[in-house]
Amino acid sequence: MFLATFLNFTWKELFLGTEDWGFLLEIVLRTIIMFLTIIISLRVLGKRGVKQLSIFELVVIIGLGSAAGDPMFYKEVGIVSSMLVFLVIIILYSSITALIGRFKKLENLFEGKAICLIEHGVFAIDNFKKENLGSDEFFAELRVKGISHLGQIEFAIEEVSGEISVFFNEDKEVKYGLPIMLNSLDHPMKYIKKGGHYSCTFCGFTEKKEEGNAGSCKNCGKENWVEASNKIRVT
Repeated sequence: MFLATFLNFTWKELFLGTEDWGFLLEIVLRTIIMFLTIIISLRVLGKRGVKQLSIFELVVIIGLGSAAGDPMFYKEVGIVSSMLVFLVIIILYSSITALIGRFKKLENLFEGKAICLIEHGVFAIDNFKKENLGSDEFFAELRVKGISHLGQIEFAIEEVSGEISVFFNEDKEVKYGLPIMLNSLDHPMKYIKKGGHYSCTFCGFTEKKEEGNAGSCKNCGKENWVEASNKIRVT
């Protein structure tokens, strides 16, 4: 079976499939037309259609991409039908955007809401659970902003676009907080050998502890702790 398939092999089928060589020129023309259509459509949608996409805007861009891609190399897909899809998407986007500007509930439905993830150096646990965001991924984003522990943060907010906005404590107001540097949470403890400030590894709640049993966190009830940091952020 394999041998028969191999003997029937042709380079033309490999590179062109069932199309003929003349269709290559048509693909070039189709691609140029759809490329220009995409540029014009994005200009109509405005700059926000290109930057910092919300879920609603991402759906629009995916729809445009799908409508543009097929007619570029599928002979049976006409350009006019694809342009009609573009027109419908643009009209829907413009109409919904206008409605979003008038009705706050509709805006929340289509674009979501900004949500606070850290308040005064401690995780807002209920809010964090709602987001599909791992702690390692979140800590990596904070480190990129030059943050080494949560005590440096007054508020951290996840915007509608998915970006993290951080509002810092002034240097004189930096508190002890959960360290987020690499490997800083690898060795949690339940027994305190040396008195000092310790942070809950789950929620970041920080308090001063004496030598002995660490106990459970007053904020989340977890029992794993690490030594807290109060380093000032270097800018």
